[in-house]
Amino acid sequence: MAVKLGSPSPPPPPPLMGMTVAKKCGSVRVLLGGNKTGADTSSAGGFPSFLPKEVEKIEDPFARSLARRIERLPVKVGFSESCIMSSCVKPLIQSDINPVVLLHCFDSSCLEWRCTYPLLEEAGLEAWAIDVLGWGFSDLERLPPCNAASKRYHLYQLWKSYIKRPMILVGPSLGAAVAIDFAVNHPEAVEKLVLINASVYAEGTGNLTRLPRMVAYAGVSLLKSIPLRLYANILAFNGISLATSLDWTNVGRLHCLLPWWEDATINFMSSGGYNVIAQIKQLKQKALIICGEHDRIVNYKQAVRLWLELQDASMRLIPDCGHLPHVDKPSSVARFIAEFARGPTSDSGEGGATRSKTGGSYAKDRTGDESPGEAVDVEESSTTSG
Repeated sequence: MAVKLGSPSPPPPPPLMGMTVAKKCGSVRVLLGGNKTGADTSSAGGFPSFLPKEVEKIEDPFARSLARRIERLPVKVGFSESCIMSSCVKPLIQSDINPVVLLHCFDSSCLEWRCTYPLLEEAGLEAWAIDVLGWGFSDLERLPPCNAASKRYHLYQLWKSYIKRPMILVGPSLGAAVAIDFAVNHPEAVEKLVLINASVYAEGTGNLTRLPRMVAYAGVSLLKSIPLRLYANILAFNGISLATSLDWTNVGRLHCLLPWWEDATINFMSSGGYNVIAQIKQLKQKALIICGEHDRIVNYKQAVRLWLELQDASMRLIPDCGHLPHVDKPSSVARFIAEFARGPTSDSGEGGATRSKTGGSYAKDRTGDESPGEAVDVEESSTTSG
């Protein structure tokens, strides 16, 4: 479980340029005003009052900035008597392009999008960052079921109530399994998929479903511990200072400090988790696969397997990047998502790895961030067994 934790942050992305870039991207309307739901108020530090007080100790300026924008929206679900106050970051702009909806990794929150999110907005995209039911900062005092079916239904109700347009649905790591499960069951809600270092070939939570309750709670307590979260950062990144790593750890475990986190996590683990292997070939939406060249958590061969099994997919490989490209290389990820959202991906071999009509070979573009954050393409040919 450690390999799917947390969401450390990279060096800062380029500074925002207001609406200068957004105006170049077609029809964009700025949405003025703050939280109109009246559900939550901000604390003295400008952070929403429902966030754990430890948020004030975080130093990462991009995490602090995005945390101030988190709000809770009422979402009516059939398995609860009342609405679930569901945490998310709402867009500041409305675009003619269908909205980009950002999920997150296992046991994480919308804060892992802190570096890429502002770049997507700068590119003129209408972007939502959603906390998956059971994780993040939603109010779960009356604990709802947190199994895969409940997570799917909650996301659908949030989409139906607030987004209301087909999405470009983005899922990193286990979030890719969440996205696939949702797209297969609600195809009318998903226009395209972006799958980042996708963890989609695990057969659920396995033996964890049979753990005695006391053992499960002991394991979950370890899951939020600082040493384990630090180890997750070591797996995801190289060459970071201890002070920086500790700050990233505080960002990644902030949601774990909510009083219902342990119960929600155990509920998910005991339910069996996600097993979407049989659903992959059912997907009809166009998909973009993004993977880090040096991902030590999800093997590159799994990305190639996913690309081959999907009906309509292209693939991008980011060099010198680990398991969290949207944190490590935000400029590249934002660029790929923006290009994919604006138009169809060519099947001619341009713009990433694309399936050939024979199913036997592909070309891949290796795209990464160069100082000062611009991406460059290096085309490379390769052959794989179909």
